[in-house]
Amino acid sequence: MRLVRWLDEHVEEVLLVAFSVVMVVVIAMQVFMRYVVGDSLSWSEELARFCFIWLVYIGISYGVKKQRHIKVDAMLILFKQKGKIVMNMIANIIFLIFAVVVIYYGQSVALRILELGQESPALHIPMGIVYLATPVGMGLTAIRLIQQLIKQCKALIGKDSFDVGLEHEKAFEDQEDVVDGASQKQPNSKG
Repeated sequence: MRLVRWLDEHVEEVLLVAFSVVMVVVIAMQVFMRYVVGDSLSWSEELARFCFIWLVYIGISYGVKKQRHIKVDAMLILFKQKGKIVMNMIANIIFLIFAVVVIYYGQSVALRILELGQESPALHIPMGIVYLATPVGMGLTAIRLIQQLIKQCKALIGKDSFDVGLEHEKAFEDQEDVVDGASQKQPNSKG
């Protein structure tokens, strides 16, 4: 149970960090090889591109988990807290329907490419694995959307709390955190 809870809390972060590290290291190696050694790696750009593709789809799930996905707040300003929750639920249901459609067609394409045996030119990785980023990332997104819908339902009936923050409010909070963190690191000049 602890493993499941840990995965629920950290799976996107671990994957995002892993893909980012691989991408940065491979690109740095390519720059070093090209400009210092004078010879480039044939596979580095391909691996970085594949990592970036996976990073984007996992990032969608992470954005939903942190409630930082793209949305328009204009309508939310008009409502009180329960109205904001209902509007957010409607948006999440629409997003969930979209995610399910993408999962369905994405897995269909990925499995078809796996069956055909197409491989990447430099790394010889089955291209179906690259295409699996779409259904896997959107599958994680669907899970996060369902989790949010459950929290929102509980908040509507009064069993849980759910804060629907507006994007500009979140931006101000983030800015305040940065300013507070910077002021704590500076030594006190009085004394």
